[in-house]
Amino acid sequence: MKEIRIGNNRSILKLAVEDQTGTATITWFNQKYLKGKFKVGEKYKFFGKVSQKYGKIEMTNPVFDIEEKNKNTGKIIPIYPSTYNLPQSAIRNAIENGIKMVDGKLEETLPEYLKEEYGLIEINKAMKQIHFPDNFEEYEKARKRLVFEELLSMQLALSSLKNKYDNEKNGIQFRKDIKMSDVINELPFKLTKAQLNVLEEIDKDMESNKSMNRLLQGDVGSGKTVVSIISAYKAVKSGYQVAIMAPTAILAEQHIQEFKKILEPFGIKCDLLLGGTKPKRRKEILEELENGNIDVLIGTHALLVEDVIFKNLGLVVTDEQHRFGVRQRSNIVAKGNNPDVLVMTATPIPRTLALILYGDLDISIIDELPPNRKKIETYAVTKNMEERVNNFIRKNIEEGRQVYVVCPLVEENEEIEAKSAVELGEKYKAETFSQYQVEYLHGKMKQKEKDEIMQRFKEGKIDILISTTVIEVGVNVPNASLMVIENAERFGLAQLHQLRGRVGRGQYQSYCILKYDGKSPEIRQRMKIMQETNNGFTIAEKDLELRGSGEFFGTRQHGIPEFKIANLFEDMETLKCVQSVALKIENDDPKLEKDENQTLKKLIEDKFTRRVEI
Repeated sequence: MKEIRIGNNRSILKLAVEDQTGTATITWFNQKYLKGKFKVGEKYKFFGKVSQKYGKIEMTNPVFDIEEKNKNTGKIIPIYPSTYNLPQSAIRNAIENGIKMVDGKLEETLPEYLKEEYGLIEINKAMKQIHFPDNFEEYEKARKRLVFEELLSMQLALSSLKNKYDNEKNGIQFRKDIKMSDVINELPFKLTKAQLNVLEEIDKDMESNKSMNRLLQGDVGSGKTVVSIISAYKAVKSGYQVAIMAPTAILAEQHIQEFKKILEPFGIKCDLLLGGTKPKRRKEILEELENGNIDVLIGTHALLVEDVIFKNLGLVVTDEQHRFGVRQRSNIVAKGNNPDVLVMTATPIPRTLALILYGDLDISIIDELPPNRKKIETYAVTKNMEERVNNFIRKNIEEGRQVYVVCPLVEENEEIEAKSAVELGEKYKAETFSQYQVEYLHGKMKQKEKDEIMQRFKEGKIDILISTTVIEVGVNVPNASLMVIENAERFGLAQLHQLRGRVGRGQYQSYCILKYDGKSPEIRQRMKIMQETNNGFTIAEKDLELRGSGEFFGTRQHGIPEFKIANLFEDMETLKCVQSVALKIENDDPKLEKDENQTLKKLIEDKFTRRVEI
């Protein structure tokens, strides 16, 4: 075996081998531990990708076995996610040892009646066959069983949480004589049919004696905030206080303006509490809140602090729920006596996926935009169009508009050639757009600094704002009419749609330019989808289809464990089947008290109780 050193502690190992058909060279990169592993005259089996160069046969980084063994070759071999320099063989050995230790000892987690009805194999067999299957048919059977179990346990855990909300405590029954129409009739604009339908659902929830736990999904600009304002009116006029939690200070400040404009004429007092609120002012707010003089308190995570005490909290609204975990939602709810909860998100989630991610909530959807919203014209262009894009930016600024430019990274990374906000910002300031007011924003800045820059942009003092995705959520700058997204191929479709929704908020025609790099059919397909539709739900479905559920939506943020094996797009049929199974079980045995469901009860307690039921 020959070793070639190539600097930076890197090396190439080359091994000459032969059999009765000829000779070949086998190459390994950075696998020094293999040096001295092979003996001349011994027989080995190699498995890997074979190529032919200059008439010679080569194989790179293959797995191998001594002739009589079948550890890494001659069978279906699992490939695991790995970390730096950890070889697959080491992971396989560890897993194999683990499976030998527990083989036959794993307790069954699914009831016999479910296994029989749905043709599911036993747990010990499934665990062995998913890692080291005898054949692909056995692998499929193991996967089917484990996916079924994973989705069913999740569905039942969320349903039990929902039933807990619904059944264990009586919720607040808000007054039937307080009419939402009193506010609706005074609005300076007409609500859409979708908004009115959602308000009807909320009104019904608020008047019932069960706690409302409702998810309100609505595309960017569909008018979710006004729905929360009207709901707050009903709560306050029924004698209760309202908490509105937003993910950023700038969004909370935007909300306070909108709430005051609509609710103050009705004698409703709204106030704002942020992390940066001065101590003296904070003390005043807390005193007024506790004695009931503040009706609606809007804020960020600052609302979660222990000394924020409501006199009579009746309604909690969390905006952009995916920025808050289940635990944070529970913390704010605990400040009242079983208040109603409205969770709002502008991240469109396909309904089936929403049932998993928010299985503990009822779901409402605003699926139409107000009639005055103009369609955002979207264009996907390659790098060679840069000068034309820059001219279009100048044209928009000369017409008095403002521009967002979004970059995917904060700073240069050797492996990812994406422009950073800082680097691009300096270039724009010094060269490309030196005659205009240019600023940049990124996640590593202090919150105060970010808020100040965003405020100046809102006030029209900045022409071009270069930013990473920190501008994604909810900020309203009606004068911004152009969004340019650098390296658009690095974003998911749902995220591109969210970013695009930052423009098109005023009376001006707005545009989104997606600058992309790469010629793969998938990139082109994604750019085509963005140009063809402005419907967030259609885009979310496509995103899920193209990228799978893991990347589409980081479930970790929800306080919900990530799926180890299920893929919500590939396994959509199993998910639908499982949802009907869960419904049957809930109707028949909601608390899983029957003997036949004891295994399920234990599975859910072991897997979720500590994580989801806060």
